[in-house]
Amino acid sequence: MDSEKRPGVAGGAGVNLRALRGHNAALVLDLLRRAGGEGVGRLELASLTGLTPQAVSKIIARLREEGLVADAGRRASTGGKPQTLLRLVPGAGYAVGLHLDRDALLAVLVDLTGVVVAERRVPLDFGAGCEVVVAAAAAEVEVLLGGGPGGAGAPATASGVLGVGVALPGPLDHSAGVLQRVTGFPEWDGYPLRDALAGRLGLAVEVDKDTNAAALGLALGGAAESFAYLHLGTGLGAGLVLGGGLHRGARTGAGEFGHQVVQLDGPPCECGDRGCVEALCLAAVARGDLDEAARVLGTAAGNLVALLDIDLVLLGGRTVGAAEELFVRGVGAVVAERARREGAREPAGVRVAPGGDRGVAEGAAQLVLAPLFGRAGAAFPANRT
Repeated sequence: MDSEKRPGVAGGAGVNLRALRGHNAALVLDLLRRAGGEGVGRLELASLTGLTPQAVSKIIARLREEGLVADAGRRASTGGKPQTLLRLVPGAGYAVGLHLDRDALLAVLVDLTGVVVAERRVPLDFGAGCEVVVAAAAAEVEVLLGGGPGGAGAPATASGVLGVGVALPGPLDHSAGVLQRVTGFPEWDGYPLRDALAGRLGLAVEVDKDTNAAALGLALGGAAESFAYLHLGTGLGAGLVLGGGLHRGARTGAGEFGHQVVQLDGPPCECGDRGCVEALCLAAVARGDLDEAARVLGTAAGNLVALLDIDLVLLGGRTVGAAEELFVRGVGAVVAERARREGAREPAGVRVAPGGDRGVAEGAAQLVLAPLFGRAGAAFPANRT
């Protein structure tokens, strides 16, 4: 055992049990990551985690051996010898994030701090067949890591890649890495994407919906305690963060926002229903009526805000990106008007999600990195500052 946990420290801190040494190391790594290049001292790490200084020293020694931690200089002490500061080594590991859209693929290589060090963008035909798409994705990852023609990454980084996160349209089973009936692409129903891609690459692979990946990245960046990320591009979906945690649902199918029916006698949707918000939004976009698209999206967003009482609505996707002010204004007006009618003290905020068109891909990389820092499901762990 590392030694005993300090008494009086509340439930979100370290636990000092042998079986949970990984948990304690994750707490320390997360604090080092957030401290940045300035670093943080052992005593501060002990205070913030609730671990004893001895336990922190043991964890730091192991992390040093793995190349994850290095000195960041010294801090003058008010008494006694100066304190050595510690920092995370960004290049000690990497993750790949893949965004597979219906017509494009974006791949990014990020370091341990989430900084993008290389990227690849190519067209993609999601309807070309499962094996064709997987082969194309694998080829782009290999090029990104420097192992293929015109490699975008440094070959030396390939051995330090922790895994590949893949984000794509749902619905899907996140825990099994299996796709379900993606709207408009029934051939993907039941396809084991995670295992297929892992088999080709020889790397660990995590699979999630594009909206969940983006929401995870936004949550880790401190967007809000509870928010919805709405992604309008070639389709429409949502990622939900509730009470500080990414909400995937009991069957990892939460966030199928685009297929809520808002017009009972509306036009047919490719999902088989009628009057879905996705069908109405995409139809408005196709005829160039972005004001109508924003109004419809705002109506659906208002439903979500009323149902979940969330603090914030973040908008993303290429369609939003092409007319950001219009969508923020249009969606915001509908959400605010509904809040006024319902007597809410303050409407949920509506703004564009930071990160631009790389937000989903960067979030996909966090599917791999976040567990290293103990942040796979919780955006804001308890008792953390």
